[in-house]
Amino acid sequence: MKETAWTRWPSREALGREGTTRSRRLLTWAVRALVLAMLLWSTFAHGHAGAWGTLAAAGGVLLAGAVSWAFFRTTYEHRLMPSLALIGVLLAFAVLAQATGFAVPALVIWCGCGITALERLPLGAALPVTSVALASYSAFTKDVWLTTAATVAGMALAGYVLRLDAEARGSAQRLLAQERAARAAEAESAALAERARIAREIHDVLAHSLSAQLVHLEAARLLIERGADRERILERVVAARGMARDGLAETRQALSALRGELTPLEEFLTELVSADDGAEVTVTGERRPLPAEASQAVRRVAQEALTNVRKHALGARVRLRLDYGEREVTLDVRDSGGRPGELTGLGGGYGLLGMRERAELLGGSLDARPDEEGFVVTLKVPT
Repeated sequence: MKETAWTRWPSREALGREGTTRSRRLLTWAVRALVLAMLLWSTFAHGHAGAWGTLAAAGGVLLAGAVSWAFFRTTYEHRLMPSLALIGVLLAFAVLAQATGFAVPALVIWCGCGITALERLPLGAALPVTSVALASYSAFTKDVWLTTAATVAGMALAGYVLRLDAEARGSAQRLLAQERAARAAEAESAALAERARIAREIHDVLAHSLSAQLVHLEAARLLIERGADRERILERVVAARGMARDGLAETRQALSALRGELTPLEEFLTELVSADDGAEVTVTGERRPLPAEASQAVRRVAQEALTNVRKHALGARVRLRLDYGEREVTLDVRDSGGRPGELTGLGGGYGLLGMRERAELLGGSLDARPDEEGFVVTLKVPT
């Protein structure tokens, strides 16, 4: 059945103590202790009941306190029938107290039931209970009618204000819980994204390094098969070892870059082409720091393009041009063409495919195509 304003319970967050300040909890317990003390005092102050009657009345007050605690628990658990039964027991205690001459405890119980019912029960059940409780209070109080009417109206208003305050506190607690869950999900998502970024970075570094090592090792194998002299074979093996060492260094550099510790891009490209005969680098536009992922994309594409030149265009001259545009940075790698190397058929071009995926993840593009002279690789990354 669909809930309405008359059948809807105050939320458990509203009925619970979570979200209340320590001072407010202390005040609540102080009020409850004061009410209990007043009930006990008024019970013992009636000497006409005799010793046994007074002790019985005191026991009744303590039993009423236990029933009140049980009522708070059942309303917190949103159990309507047990809650109505328990508040009915409290109203019966008040009637019994009035009948045996304990008027003050009876009036206090009626007032407490009227206020608490409005605060903790669905309105459809709270209004009849409050009406009965406050009507009983009005019937037996000795105040003048105007004072009684003002007291009844004040207690009804107090109960409804307490209900609104509890619901506002409950809504705040739910919003806080949702915000915490959203932050936890956001942190988990960020951690997964960071792991994916690190994995992609390490993959690209190792793919480039291993590809370059494979070029030299395959060349060494071919030289051995053809009976080449020892120096030429050793040169290839040493080069492969150097590539492995450089790969480890680049892996460390990639991890440092992910922490924001990047060397200037122009310096990196200059060092990259200095180890390659016939390569030159040109930088145009206003130089500025790039985001870590954009800078890493430029570095990896430059490395991959030079590796491909070594594999497929021996003796080619290579021109790297880095252009800082207003909204994007462009890397253009061109070679003049050269004779096909012995390792031209080695590999399936997955390096450039990975670079293209990296560029697209950053909102950019990568174009690799032959031109009139040789081959052109163009990377565009937004900044």
